[in-house]
Amino acid sequence: MTNQDKQAEYLTGQLIIAMPTMRDPRFARTVIYMCVHNDEGAMGLVINKLLDALTFADLLEQLEIESLGVAPTIPIHFGGPVESGRGFVLHSSDYHKEGTIMVGETIGLTATIDILQDVAEEQGPSNALLALGYAGWGAGQLDGEIQQNAWLHVPADDALVFDSDFDTKWERSIAKIGFDPALLAGDAGHA
Repeated sequence: MTNQDKQAEYLTGQLIIAMPTMRDPRFARTVIYMCVHNDEGAMGLVINKLLDALTFADLLEQLEIESLGVAPTIPIHFGGPVESGRGFVLHSSDYHKEGTIMVGETIGLTATIDILQDVAEEQGPSNALLALGYAGWGAGQLDGEIQQNAWLHVPADDALVFDSDFDTKWERSIAKIGFDPALLAGDAGHA
C-alpha cells in the first residue's frame, strides 16, 4: 500500500457521527470534525454540543483580553473530554497566522490566544467555531471503534461545520449519506 493510499483511508477533514447506540454519554449524538487522523492516533472537535456555563465575554475576561466594546456573542463548544481547559478555534481559511494548521482546503485550526484577540477585535476569520477540549484516540483506537459500528463518517462541508443550528447537526450529518437515523442500529444483523 502506498503512502497516498494509506492517507486516503484516514478521516482528517471529515466528520464522524456517533451511532444511535453510542454507549459513552459524552459522545451520544455527537458530530466530530476530524482535525487529525493517522497511524499515530486521531484528534477531533465536537461541533454540535455547547457549553452553557461559559460565554465568549467570560472567556475573554478570564484571559484578560480586551474587546472593542461589546464582545461578539460566539458560542463555546464542548470540543471533547480531553484537556477541557484548552481552547481550539476551527475556522475558515481566510484567517492564517503563525500556529494555524490547515486541516483541509477550506478549514484551518488555530489554538493560540492571538485568534481570540483577533475575534474580539473583529479581525478574525469569517467563520469560526470555538471549542474547549477535544476528542482524542490512540493509535488504531478510532479505527477499531469504527469497525465496531460506533461511528459513521461523511465528508465535511463548511455550512454544516459552521452553522448555528446545533440541535439538528447530528440528523443532517447522517442524512448526508442517505440514511434515516431511526433505521440505524449498532449491531450487525439488525435493521
